[in-house]
Formats: sequence, C-alpha cells, structure tokens
Amino acid sequence: MSATAISIGPIALPTQLLILLFCAAVAATVGHLVGRSQKVGISSTLTDMVLAAGVAARVVFVVSWFENYRSAPWSMLDIRDGGFTSWAGVLAAVLVALWQGWRRATLRGPLLAGLLAATVMWFVSPAVLRLGSGPALSDLDAMSFVTMQGTPVSLAKLTQGKPLVVNLWATWCPPCRREMPVLAAAQQQLPGVSFILANQGENQVTVQRYLAASGLTLANVVLDPGKKLGQQLGSTALPTTLFFDMNGRLVDTHLGALSSATLASKLKKLEASGPNLAAH
Repeated sequence: MSATAISIGPIALPTQLLILLFCAAVAATVGHLVGRSQKVGISSTLTDMVLAAGVAARVVFVVSWFENYRSAPWSMLDIRDGGFTSWAGVLAAVLVALWQGWRRATLRGPLLAGLLAATVMWFVSPAVLRLGSGPALSDLDAMSFVTMQGTPVSLAKLTQGKPLVVNLWATWCPPCRREMPVLAAAQQQLPGVSFILANQGENQVTVQRYLAASGLTLANVVLDPGKKLGQQLGSTALPTTLFFDMNGRLVDTHLGALSSATLASKLKKLEASGPNLAAH
C-alpha cells in the first residue's frame, strides 16, 4: 500500500511534494558535480525555476476556476488549498531553464545534467514508494464502520455503485472544519457522487455535538474509532480526501483542506468514469 503523505514529526507532507524536493536536491547535486571544474552551480537557476513554476501553476489554476474564487477573492492567495495546474508550472520552469541556458553557455552542461538526473528520479521514486499501486476500492470493501445511529455498515454498501469521495476528518482539526461547508455543498449538488465522511478516532457524542453546532447537513458520516481507514490508505494526516472512479480505481488524492475550486478540479477527473455527476 502506498502512502499519500509522510509525517516528519508533527508535520505531514504529501509524498509527491517530498519527491519533488528530493528531485530538486538531486538536480542541484549533479549540476554542482558536473560544473565544479568551471565553478558553475545551478542552485540559483533551480530556485528561479521553482518560483516561476509555483506562480504560473497557481495563476493558471485560479484563472481556470475563477468562478469558484469570485465570491472570496482573497482566497486566491491561500495556497493551502493545493490549487495548482501542473502543466503550467512545468512550462514555466522549462522556459526559465531555456532562458538561463541561452544567456550563460557555461551553465548549459551542468543544468542539462542536473535536470536529466532529476527527471529520472521523478519517474523512479514513485515506483520505489509504490505510488503507482495506490489502494483500490476493492481493498477497502471489507472494512466496516459505525453510522451515527450506532449501526455497523460496510464501505461497499455506502458507495452505491457511484464515483466515490472519501474524506478523513476529525472535529479537533481546523482544516477539516474549514472544508466541511465545501463538502456539504458538493454533497447536496452532486447526487451522482457518493461522499463518505469518515471521522477518525472520535466517539459518537463528540461528532454529533460538532455536527449540531455547525448547522451543516451531511449524509454518510461514519465513525472509524480505530483509525483503520487512514492506516489502510497510508495517510494518518487530516484532512485527507481520496477520489475513486466508478471502477473503484483511485484517481486522485488531496492532503489538507479543500476549497470549492480544488474540489471541483478533482471531481472533474471523475467525469470521464461515468454519467453526469450531477444526475440523480
């Protein structure tokens, strides 16, 4: 089972982010070794590439999902929602590399070597960490939970043959509470998707008290007192959200609070798996 996040002390980071940082370190090291005879390093160029990639990826994402940000413009600056467009970031990074290489001939060899090494590691690392063999829904079907009425229920019964969004949360978790209105709205608007909100490690009284105080209307809230689902999914960080298509294949994951824009972008990947997600 692959991990969706890795905890370093009290901090949990998405596995793919850690791989990206590792690849950047590999690129800097290889670039230094190749360029040391000419006293050429590529660290500053890599920093420029990362900054350009981050800005471009965020700007393109915000523009693409502008309607979701319109009602709260300041949320465009809140990158905690993880809203980035990968291809825009890659394109910006490549353009910076080409520009820097064109301006400085001595940089070309070390930069090319470093980027090639990083590219190899980017493709090798997920295989080592088994990211490509993420959990299938069939791996979780046998798991049972407890409904808010105290009745045992299986994940298979809750999915009802639809695309599935599984959210791991807790009442003490501020990011979890921040994303709850977003999930509640999506659950109301998209009956073609099954949303399961699996509380991790808390009792019925605590969860019921929170739901009553929040004023939110949520279906499929279940209790996972032993936190077995998080362990099975390879993520003890909260909130964690997983997106399964109609065939039970894991399509995407998200660590941290979802905004309406990031949730919409994740759900778009499920559209190809079946009928209209908004259909009754």
